[in-house]
Amino acid sequence: MPCLIALFALISPRLALFFVLLFTSWIDRAFDGWIVPILGFFLLPWTTLAYVVMWDVGTREVSGFEWFIVGLAFLVDLGSYFGGKRARRD
Repeated sequence: MPCLIALFALISPRLALFFVLLFTSWIDRAFDGWIVPILGFFLLPWTTLAYVVMWDVGTREVSGFEWFIVGLAFLVDLGSYFGGKRARRD
């Protein structure tokens, strides 16, 4: 299943999050409520996906190097917003 999710993540992180929600319980385990995953789906999909995967792959908490991966995903999300803004301006 993780390889299939990685393939969907290459296409779209939102598509990968959708399939993770449908076929696994990773999101339920990583988050207590439903508001943060919904906001993450719409605002920061790479960050949300990285957090969910790091939560499930690790020791059921995000710590150490796993935060580095989540931080990189956050930078990718920011880059997609600001890169699109710059492309529209040019």
